[in-house]
Amino acid sequence: MSLIKIRKISTTVEEIRHDGGPEADPPLLIGGVCLALENPFAGRYEADIQPMMEALKPTGLVMAQRLIDALGGDPAKIEAYGKGAIVGADGELEHGALWHVPGGYGMRELLGDAKAIVPSSKKVGPMGARIDIPLHHINAAYVRSHFSTLELGIPDAPRAGEIVFCLAMATGARVHERMGGLKASEVSAGDGLR
Repeated sequence: MSLIKIRKISTTVEEIRHDGGPEADPPLLIGGVCLALENPFAGRYEADIQPMMEALKPTGLVMAQRLIDALGGDPAKIEAYGKGAIVGADGELEHGALWHVPGGYGMRELLGDAKAIVPSSKKVGPMGARIDIPLHHINAAYVRSHFSTLELGIPDAPRAGEIVFCLAMATGARVHERMGGLKASEVSAGDGLR
């Protein structure tokens, strides 16, 4: 019996040309992909949930590729990422944590072994719940210009017995960023921080 039973996938892309200042050239693209799938542990406590984390790894790769494609198809143009999960009411927060490895490593693998940890958020929520996915630079978490969020969700999910898993990516920094600090062009340590 497969642990992965997907009901729906949703992809969204925003093209941000300006935020009240000069027009960005090229515009910032920021996008997300979410999927709603059955939570096989809904309504009960299961001590060993890690087999689902392993089973989700191909799903993480497929979602990451779908999002890269939606943002133009060139992994080299992706500069920021994040992930998240919304667990339906019959599940528990720990079920959302199953996404850490498949979602994070799926993106990192397809983006050329990105160095920075993938920021994440998770919560238990009702149908139609939305979640703010944190974003930061793919190779250095301290690059302030890339700190952002993308609100994601699926209108009819998660149902009580479902989980919504999300990935988010952006092609650059916030439009009109000017907070200083480490610049993306200065990343050199290779430790995922600086």
